[in-house]
Amino acid sequence: MKKRGYLENAALLTVTGLALRAAGMFLRVYIAGNMGSAGVGLYQLIFTAYGVFIAAANSGVSVTAARLTAEELGRSDPAGMLGAMRRILAVSLGLGLLAGAAQAAAAGWMARCWLGDARAALPLKILAPSLPFMAVGSAFRGCFLALRRVGPNIRAQLLEQAVRIGLVIWLLPGAMRISLRFACAAVALGSLCSEVISCLCVAISWAEQRKAWKGMRPSSPPRLNRRIGAILLPVEGSRFTESILKAAENALVPACLRGLLGREGAMASYGALKGMALPLLLFPFSFLGALATLLMPEITEAHVRGNTRQLQNLIDRMMLLTGSISVFTGGMFFLFGPALARLLYQDPEAGFYICVLGPVMPFMYLESMVDGVLKGLGEQLAGFRYSVWDSTLRIGAILLVLPRWGMPGLLGIMIFSNIFLCALNTHRMLEVSGMRARWGRWFVWPVLTFLPAGLAGWAAAGLFEATAARLLAGSGIAALVYLVFWAFSEAGQIFCQLLQKRKEPAP
Repeated sequence: MKKRGYLENAALLTVTGLALRAAGMFLRVYIAGNMGSAGVGLYQLIFTAYGVFIAAANSGVSVTAARLTAEELGRSDPAGMLGAMRRILAVSLGLGLLAGAAQAAAAGWMARCWLGDARAALPLKILAPSLPFMAVGSAFRGCFLALRRVGPNIRAQLLEQAVRIGLVIWLLPGAMRISLRFACAAVALGSLCSEVISCLCVAISWAEQRKAWKGMRPSSPPRLNRRIGAILLPVEGSRFTESILKAAENALVPACLRGLLGREGAMASYGALKGMALPLLLFPFSFLGALATLLMPEITEAHVRGNTRQLQNLIDRMMLLTGSISVFTGGMFFLFGPALARLLYQDPEAGFYICVLGPVMPFMYLESMVDGVLKGLGEQLAGFRYSVWDSTLRIGAILLVLPRWGMPGLLGIMIFSNIFLCALNTHRMLEVSGMRARWGRWFVWPVLTFLPAGLAGWAAAGLFEATAARLLAGSGIAALVYLVFWAFSEAGQIFCQLLQKRKEPAP
């Protein structure tokens, strides 16, 4: 029953994740339609800086809450769990208040000196009060994960996204008529209100859960502060460092492009790439994440038990499925990316970026999947080290290449960076697992399979003139041909086995 409950929770989280990503994609398209590529660029910069303070406020809170509450429940000590939860809530509130105060105080300086656009100051100040609510909400969500209750978290996430979308749709058109600054402030206000509502939602769920231990007084577990620090500080430190490097990199891009494109031109190109093209390219990863939900726990279990053969078989499955799915989606973006961008964004520049980066998608997706495997193998520090190397190289390359070569130079940097980081992570995974690479099986065969599918889809799309009809016909025929080949391949058989395993009742 425990395994069956886990699979049901995993399926529920997967479906919810897909729905939330789809809603987020809808919101991004709506924002792009109202604010244009330059507005999306400014919006992207603001939320990049905001991400640094999010990392400071709550990047390790959920993990800490989940680990400590699970440990106390494992000892059959609910009083200790309540005591640990009370302390974690206090710590998360303190981190959130500090991060919020720091962001509010530094908003003007960050807008002028870091982001290079004074219009970012007001949205950053509006977003600052959301950080305490975000941190406290993360603590509650971590505890519910330890209790294996996904319902409260799902309700909070769905309500949060609904509030954000509703407020942005209501406020953005009027704010855009005033100025781009107020339009970004409207989006920030939607995010602030949604975080407050989400926190209140999980807090109410916790109050209901607390009734199960009515009358029980919380007790402080032994060495609680040390245990909190041992989990919280490494996670906070690594993610905070990564977020600073990412924010510095993103702020440098429009700054280095201004000499070639001007301020608005640089912001528009940055917005078309980072705010339009990349989210669309990464959206199909939601479907691959569903497979990761099933495979990753098994990989961790095989590693802990020292079952090398099972571990290698599971990694082989993951690589085969990743290659099969990412090659198809990357090829489809290469063929139909410009048409899709015209339909969603009415922006040909975003379509060009999608077309160029489509063939790199297998490396993007593989790097994300392999990073998850490394965490399951206890190699988090290696993944963090490679990420820092990659960010440092990207920053140096941006400073050297962009002022002269502009956006083509940035695309070249991104392509090299994704291949470089993917190679480092994959090499480490293969080394730790002791298995040999099977590139022909993992990626060459999917590429050969996609060639007839892509040609069939391209030919079908040529029969229509309307953009939507071309997309539907081309993608539909390509998917059908690819699925026919894929269904009889080993990847298709593995996928069917995974689905069958989910349907089987637990012993």
